[in-house]
Amino acid sequence: MDVPRDQVTTLMEHGLYTSAQMLGCFLVSSSAVNPETSPHIKAESLVLLGDALFREREHRRAIVKFKIASCHCAINENVAALAEMEGIPSKARNLQMNLLMGKLHRNSRQNRAAIACYKECLRHCPYVIEAIIALAELGVTAKDILSLFPQTPNRSGRPPFDHFDSSRWLQRYVEAQCCIASNDYKGGLELFTELLQRFPNNIHILLEIAKVEAIIGKNDEAIMNFEKARSIDPHIITYMDEYAMLLMIKSDHLKLNKLVHDLLSIDPTRPEVFVALSVVWERKEERGALSYAEKSIRIDERHIPGYIMKGNLYLSMNRPDAAVVAFRGAQELKPDLRSYQGLVRSYLALSKIKEALYVAREAMKAMPQSAKALKLVGDVHASNSGGREKAKKFYESALRLEPGYLGAALALAELHVMEGRTGDAISLLERYLKDWADDSLHVKLAQVFAATNMLQDALSHYQSALRINAQNEAAKKGLERLEKQMKGVDPDAPEEDEENEVEDADGDQEEAELL
Repeated sequence: MDVPRDQVTTLMEHGLYTSAQMLGCFLVSSSAVNPETSPHIKAESLVLLGDALFREREHRRAIVKFKIASCHCAINENVAALAEMEGIPSKARNLQMNLLMGKLHRNSRQNRAAIACYKECLRHCPYVIEAIIALAELGVTAKDILSLFPQTPNRSGRPPFDHFDSSRWLQRYVEAQCCIASNDYKGGLELFTELLQRFPNNIHILLEIAKVEAIIGKNDEAIMNFEKARSIDPHIITYMDEYAMLLMIKSDHLKLNKLVHDLLSIDPTRPEVFVALSVVWERKEERGALSYAEKSIRIDERHIPGYIMKGNLYLSMNRPDAAVVAFRGAQELKPDLRSYQGLVRSYLALSKIKEALYVAREAMKAMPQSAKALKLVGDVHASNSGGREKAKKFYESALRLEPGYLGAALALAELHVMEGRTGDAISLLERYLKDWADDSLHVKLAQVFAATNMLQDALSHYQSALRINAQNEAAKKGLERLEKQMKGVDPDAPEEDEENEVEDADGDQEEAELL
């Protein structure tokens, strides 16, 4: 069997219900168990998963009965909780205590101490999934994590990590989490996809894949996987705020409202619920949306989507200085593509070009195989007229790395327009439209046609964009402007961009090497 069932029991005996639940997902989704030929094994596995889910919920309801340290931790009193836990001799700490100690040290930014506690967990039991994820995010390599797994026989008489079936998938899982933590999203997705073939309909893996797809901008794929996970278990809350943000990008307000209603009925105390509420309120009232995002962070100071949402709201409220603080908060917890993108946008809004360029280059060094990171450097160079030739090179490099990256194609088309090469912009966009029926491509083409007084073509593409996405605000506003143009009225006066040159010879050399 891929997953030893006694390991799920061991985790529950130690009170690690979250890890037991995650491991239970592997158990019930294992392709090695045929429900038709081995119905009793499938039934026993489902009972174990159900017990883990039940006890986890029971654990949360009865948190006041836990030890003093657990109570302090539950109300974010990390210093008091640590003081209580440190009063317990290290030899007397069980698995659950070591996991709590790891969380407390991590919350207090004492990463070395946190790593030591998480490692101790895995020395006792290699299936503490929470510890694996935490160690990966703290920068521990897959090799180091795998070296911690015990080789002594367990209660079934076989070495827990020497067994081929279980060790193979767990090794892949560790490698996947380490790839994601080091921003190797492509490698992580490949490993998770391989695991999903072995464990079909594994909710935990589906959610991990969807979260990464959301981060790197594969929105349609992410939505599909989030919806598949919800179809298997309609009561999941994990990462549902990520799903809510995607639904807002797609302007699917019907699904978004239904999602938030469902989440409120399941557990209105989770940070994911408040981020989802913030997403809904963004259209209604930004200050209300901001208060919900801040509430999610008060519930869980390490909840990254809360900081991302807060930063995006501050940008839409024209408060880029506050947005920088929010995105920095996300980056301190775990740098990912969205926090880099948010910081670059914020610094550009503040006209701090050098700071924006520094962040973009940091993203490129952290993610050398990421087309999104290359585009980010291009965006900074494109913000001033003297850097447009450099921007063009970065956009073209991004498209060579990821030919289907529409964001880079749209940015390159915009650059062509700025430089007066409207013919190049049109041919580029029309080439992409042959393979991608995307509303943003139609909007950009419409804008180019409108700027060159080809009004009928512009009208056609705005209409095509709205047929694909009736809620596309850019298309709606574009049509309003087009109506004025067709009446012979200038829709707005042209604005002259202020030049903001950046001289950085060392940085130029560094960029050339990275390219």
